Amino acid sequence: MLSKLRSDEWRTPQNFLIIISIIVPIAFSSWQALLNNFVIEEAAFTGADIGLLQSVREIPGFLAFTAVFVLLFIHEQRFMLLSLAMLTLGVAITGFFPSVSGLLMTTLLMSTGFHYFETLKQSLSLQWLNKDEAPEILGKLISVGALASLCTYGVMWVLLEQLNLAFKWVYLITGAAAFVLLVFIALAFPQFKSETVQTKKLVLRKRYWLYYALTFMSGARRQIFVVFAGFLMVEKFGYSAADITLLFLINYLFNWLFAKKIGRFIGRVGERKALTFEYIGLVGVFVGYAFVEQAEYAAALYVIDHLFFALALAMKTYLQKIADPADMASTAGVSFTINHIAAVVIPVTFGLLWLSSPATVFLVGAAMAGVSLLLSLNIPEKPEEGNEVRILAWR
Repeated sequence: MLSKLRSDEWRTPQNFLIIISIIVPIAFSSWQALLNNFVIEEAAFTGADIGLLQSVREIPGFLAFTAVFVLLFIHEQRFMLLSLAMLTLGVAITGFFPSVSGLLMTTLLMSTGFHYFETLKQSLSLQWLNKDEAPEILGKLISVGALASLCTYGVMWVLLEQLNLAFKWVYLITGAAAFVLLVFIALAFPQFKSETVQTKKLVLRKRYWLYYALTFMSGARRQIFVVFAGFLMVEKFGYSAADITLLFLINYLFNWLFAKKIGRFIGRVGERKALTFEYIGLVGVFVGYAFVEQAEYAAALYVIDHLFFALALAMKTYLQKIADPADMASTAGVSFTINHIAAVVIPVTFGLLWLSSPATVFLVGAAMAGVSLLLSLNIPEKPEEGNEVRILAWR
């Protein structure tokens, strides 16, 4: 009996979250790192094409609110595993469809799995972790994911530079590796129960308005980084796929070293100070993107930009402190939809703007970061139910 207990004691919700956090870096990070070179070198994409692709990629995020309805028929944990299966399959077949229509199809499959997974991961994390440990553990999850990304990018660099594999084989290898890990997790862990039964309907509460506003601005601003910062590196400065992979290696090395410390920092100083620091930094980064002329400085901005985004987990801990525990699943879906309202529109419209003025794209990003800064100043020193904002409380 004792030996059985010892063999099963590692099968905890926290360890499930840690191991599950490895899959997305293996699959999605490889998709993202290769994308700009793949679409330019093999699919002849323009800025307008990449904007269209990224807008299509964000459609499942806009529809993330539908997760709460799916939960009427399937347990959250099982739904998460199914979502990861869609993600890994979509990545594995990406390289076999080097055209606009083919990439729209594979991206939609991959993105549907990715966005449902992220919605469910946020929900389950905030249900399974208590408020005191959440900042540090959420930071640890980022750190674990960063380490997985480091290993993935290291392998990708070898595959691209040393073995000279075509993009389609790199996509297939990373997607298949992530799927094998998914099968292991599905077989190894039991189905965990949450202490609080989740609301199985859409929940929009007026007292969460500041969280919704921060989420909307985060989604709008992040698209400029995700879509156009990497595109800038390839189109303006001629970075190769191996160069971009090395840049991502640096990004995730920083996340691996500092993400857990960032979580600890948020737990110590509070959400308002953490987000204020992030948004001030992002204003400077986006202005830098607009006027940078040297490849080395652009790479430095890219790394700093990525590091600042680790502070965004303060938004999740803010929600956990102010929200009804039964609202976590519904609010996760609603927040992802809000996050992607602008994300569906910005890539394609800003892709057209990019054709005439890339600098303007980044200056608008700086303005968005400024709006987020003003919103973050409205977070109380100690947020909780009944103390959600400093001014403009809405019941």
